[in-house]
This record gives sequence, structure tokens and C-alpha cells, in this order.
Amino acid sequence: MRQLIVLTLSFVLSSCGVEGLGSAATGAASKAAELKQAEKTKEQVKQRLDAANQAAQQNLQEADKAANQ
Repeated sequence: MRQLIVLTLSFVLSSCGVEGLGSAATGAASKAAELKQAEKTKEQVKQRLDAANQAAQQNLQEADKAANQ
């Protein structure tokens, strides 16, 4: 009888740990997804800045050509 109680308590306590590990894994997966999205957003912003810089450079070259004619 005593062994049954000890065994039951050990299952209860170990299941609490498993639940904690599961929530930690879920939290880690969520953070990984956030990081992936942040990297994607960073790349999109970089592409937009590059495009804006290229457009500004073209405008500057066109203005320089117009001024020299």
C-alpha cells in the first residue's frame, strides 16, 4: 500500500515537470517564430531602404545631368 502511494505521488510530481517542460518548449517555439518574423521584417525594411537609396541616387544623377546641359 505504501509503495502504491509513493508511486502515485511520483507520477503526480513528474507530470507537473512534464507540463513545465511542455510549456517551456511551447514558449521557445513561440520565441523562435517571433525571431523568424523579425528577421523577415528586417530584410523587408533593408530592401525598401536600398530601393529608396537607389531611387534617390537616380534622381541625383538626373538632376546633375539636367544642370550640366
